[in-house]
Amino acid sequence: MSGDLEPISAQGLTELKAELERLEGDERRKVAERILRARELGDLSENAEYHAAKNDQAHLETRILKLRERLRNARVTEATSNSDEVGFGSTVTFVDEGSGKEQTFTIVGTTEQDLKAGKLSAESPIAQALAGARVGDVVAVETPGGTRGMRVTKIG
Repeated sequence: MSGDLEPISAQGLTELKAELERLEGDERRKVAERILRARELGDLSENAEYHAAKNDQAHLETRILKLRERLRNARVTEATSNSDEVGFGSTVTFVDEGSGKEQTFTIVGTTEQDLKAGKLSAESPIAQALAGARVGDVVAVETPGGTRGMRVTKIG
């Protein structure tokens, strides 16, 4: 990461801290127990369970380091107070003018993005185009398939 502060919602920060606590506590203990049990099986050079547990430990420690970095770089950003315009923290419903498909997303920090959960990064092209838009506005969004019009139908 670049070391720049990343915007995050208060809820996102709470979730980040909870995940880090879970990984540093329960998950580390589980992996350590697996390694201990696998060591008891004997020759480590041909012990697949031991090598799998050590590999899982490496992945866990990498994840913990990444989360710590995100936490260091997190800057809690409050939701936009003007509910008439799309901004950070807004939940916005818009319709793709070309396909007629309606979508609803909450604009969140990059590290919180989860499209399946309806969370869209504030740095994404769609969120950038929607920023400052009001209900009824049609904004142009550059996509790999060309420019698309998105009409804002609701801001919450």
